[in-house]
Amino acid sequence: MTTPDSLTLRVRRVRRVLATAAARWALAGIAVVSAVVAPAAHADALDTIAKSGVVRIGVFEDYPPFGSIGPDMKPEGYDIDVANLIGKALNAKVELVQVTGDNRMAYLADHKADMLLSVGETPEREKVIEFSQPYAPYYLAVFGPKSLPVKNAGDLAGKTISVARGTLEDLSVTRIAPPTATIKRFDDPNGAISAFLSGQVQLMVVGNDVGATILARHPANDPEQKFALFSSPDHVGLNKNEPRLKQKIDETIARARKDGTMNAISVKWLRAPLPTDL
Repeated sequence: MTTPDSLTLRVRRVRRVLATAAARWALAGIAVVSAVVAPAAHADALDTIAKSGVVRIGVFEDYPPFGSIGPDMKPEGYDIDVANLIGKALNAKVELVQVTGDNRMAYLADHKADMLLSVGETPEREKVIEFSQPYAPYYLAVFGPKSLPVKNAGDLAGKTISVARGTLEDLSVTRIAPPTATIKRFDDPNGAISAFLSGQVQLMVVGNDVGATILARHPANDPEQKFALFSSPDHVGLNKNEPRLKQKIDETIARARKDGTMNAISVKWLRAPLPTDL
């Protein structure tokens, strides 16, 4: 027979069980909600590369001598050699990601590439990506035949110089040229280059990348770089908040500069030693 006291005790026990179960369910619910709404942990790029064994590097393949398709139909150039150098340092297979000027920043942001090569540092880009230390020179320079003595802006006096109209090349040489220099302006870079190669002018102003290609392809003109003007070196571009990867890239560049590897790449592709003040 159940007494009122024993019935009361049973009710209290049931209430305690239900309360305990409710508390557990509530905690479980909170845990589930937390798992759903909590932000995903940031995946460290260096760890991701180490785990996959692959590093994806964005390069231009239509930008000789930094990147182009060689006679064997494989990518070649300054940046290709640097990409392989980075891959070796990271102990990872290099996957070259072909990019364009329009899509490469999006590729980096969307993690289609782990890093980009041939990135000039600007205040606008500094807001969204990180930069390694510079690894390659990019600058505008005056080019001319070896037989013509030109070492500085003063030596441009009395000379004829070709440039593409309205470009940075035009602005840079116009600013320093003596009054007696004759600057011939053309509608595009090809016009300025053709004028030099055909002998219409004595000198031309182009980027060191274009100049290196001309040195390689037109030895009969016996061209050489006379002196540099505007400078904007190339960096490796990385996503923000990747300090370990940035440090590894910086160490790789520093080591390659110290042991002469980077200078050899510069001489091979740019036909000029790596600048000491890079």
